[in-house]
Amino acid sequence: MDPSTAIFTHLITHLILPLLIINHLEMANLAFVFGLLGNVVSFMVFLAPIPTFYQIYKKRSTAGFQSLPYIVGLFSAMLWMYYAFLKPDTTLLITINSVGCFIQSAYISFYLVFATKDTRIQTVKLLLSLNVVGFGLVLFLTQFFATEANRGSIVGWICLVFSLCVFVAPLGVVRQVIRTKSVEYMPFLLSFFLTLSAVMWFFYGLLRKDYNIAIPNILGFSFGVIQMVLYLIYKNTKKGGLQEKQLSEVLEIKIQDHKISELKEQIIDVVKLGGMALEIIPLVADEAIILGGEKTCNLE
Repeated sequence: MDPSTAIFTHLITHLILPLLIINHLEMANLAFVFGLLGNVVSFMVFLAPIPTFYQIYKKRSTAGFQSLPYIVGLFSAMLWMYYAFLKPDTTLLITINSVGCFIQSAYISFYLVFATKDTRIQTVKLLLSLNVVGFGLVLFLTQFFATEANRGSIVGWICLVFSLCVFVAPLGVVRQVIRTKSVEYMPFLLSFFLTLSAVMWFFYGLLRKDYNIAIPNILGFSFGVIQMVLYLIYKNTKKGGLQEKQLSEVLEIKIQDHKISELKEQIIDVVKLGGMALEIIPLVADEAIILGGEKTCNLE
């Protein structure tokens, strides 16, 4: 063997390959660390709506709150759990999404207890259509119409697209915050933990080269930052904005009442003036007749 070739082979087998193995192990360890942190932060995300449900419990009403985020959250956890069962070494995905399914189900049950009859019916319809029919279709189609080799990729793409839609959904809340200048229905803790969770799962997916996990969390991080910035801008105008709105409504009612009263007075004055006109206009002073020393006018 040529000496240069022997040296090159020795370098590859004794230096480069060990470095690659160490690098691979370090990447795997880092992925595990980020996945573990993602589990912890995601668990905090699942607990973040507790203050919201405490308000529902105190008010004994779900007015102002929607069940859609929790139904969508349950569907998302079910999808990711299905995806995790189709991929190797995804224990961390299975654990957190199992917990997510349980907690989201508890939230939905609690919501149904305090919801009105119409809201309860709408929530049940949405739950059945998305979590039963929707997930059932995904399960049926991928099990019977996809091969074992590409089933994981197909479910991964479904998870990716659905996650992107979920991360875009808070735009409605963002629009409401900007319009009302109130963050009453956008809890800061939820926005903060969602942003932190997106960071952890992004690096977990990146290190595992699972872009179905990494890509959606880029958008999640971006929208999470936007929500937190809006919270910092409008957090001090939360109550003041509502009081100002109520005050403006009261003033508007008073102004309208004042205008109505003025309009009534003007109508009365016009009627009075009209009555005077009806008394004066028909009188024509053709000839004056003096009766008893008083001057009167004859009517035509």
